[in-house]
Amino acid sequence: MKKTLIAGVVSLMGTTAMADGIGVSMALFDDNFLTVLRNGIQSHADANGISVQIEDAQNDVAKQLDQINNFIASGVDAIVVNPVDTSATQAMTDAAAAAGVPLVYVNRQPVNLDTLPDNQAFVASNEVDSGTLETIEVCRLLAEMGKTEAAAYVIMGELSNQAAVQRTKDIHDVIDGGKCAVKLTIIDEQTSNWRRDEAQNLMTNWLSTGTPFDAVIANNDESAIGAIQALKAAGVDMASVVVGGVDATQDALVAMQAGELDVTVFQNAAAQGSGALDAAVKLSKGEAVDRAVWVPFELVTPANIGDYLAKN
Repeated sequence: MKKTLIAGVVSLMGTTAMADGIGVSMALFDDNFLTVLRNGIQSHADANGISVQIEDAQNDVAKQLDQINNFIASGVDAIVVNPVDTSATQAMTDAAAAAGVPLVYVNRQPVNLDTLPDNQAFVASNEVDSGTLETIEVCRLLAEMGKTEAAAYVIMGELSNQAAVQRTKDIHDVIDGGKCAVKLTIIDEQTSNWRRDEAQNLMTNWLSTGTPFDAVIANNDESAIGAIQALKAAGVDMASVVVGGVDATQDALVAMQAGELDVTVFQNAAAQGSGALDAAVKLSKGEAVDRAVWVPFELVTPANIGDYLAKN
C-alpha cells in the first residue's frame, strides 16, 4: 500500500469548480453520522465553488451501482462513494476504472483497497483505532468501579461492513491481547445493523434473560443509544453499567452529558467528507493522491466532552 497521509495534507482550499462536477453516492441519507459526512461534502463544495451532485443509495447495492454508472455516463469529473456494502465495491472500482473516471471511497473501506487503481483512493479513519480506544476505556472504567472481572454484551454494526467487522475485532484484540484492565468476558454479540431501534430490541431481549452484565460495547453511537433506551426502560441504574459507542454524534454527546453514555470515539465526519472531495478534485486534475488518507479517531469522555460539542 502507498504511504498514508493525514487528511489535511490533501486540502485544496480555493479549488476552482470542475466543468462537470463531482458525483457523490451516499449509502443512506437517513443516518445521523452519514448526514454529518454528507453535509461536510456539501459545505466544502459550497465554500470552494465545486459543483456536486449527491444521491441517496437508500442502502441498496444495486441502486448504488446504477448511480455510479449514471455518473459515468453523464461525464462527471470524479465520483465519491460511501459504499452500501463494502464487500461489493469491486464492481464500482471496475466500472470507474474502465471509464477512466477517478473514484474516491469515503468512510467505509472497500474490499479491494490494496489493489485500487492509481486514480482511486480511500478517505476515512483507521478502524483499528476506533474499537481499540473504545474498549480500552470501557475496561479502564470497569476497573475504576473496583471490578477485577466483568461481563459485556457487544452490539455489532452491519456484518457486511468492514467497519463493523474491524471494530468487533478490535474488542477481542484488546481482551485477548492483555490490554484490558479487567478480565472481561463477552456474553454475546449480535448485530443491530447500526440502527437504534434494532439495538433497543436486542438489548431488551438480552435483559429478559436475566444474565448479569457490566458493560455494553457498541460498534456505533446509534446502537449504544438504543441499548441505553432499553436499559432505562427496564429501570437499570445507568451508573451500574458502562456503555460505549463510536462516532461522537450530537445525540451521543447529549447522552454523555446526561450520564448515560460513558465513552465514545470521535470520527470526524466533516473532515472525511471534505477530504474525500479534495481527493476527488485532485485526481480529476491528474494529480497524485495517496491510496489511503487517514483522519485520526479521538477518544471522547465526560472529561473532554466540551472539546467536541461544537464539532459535529
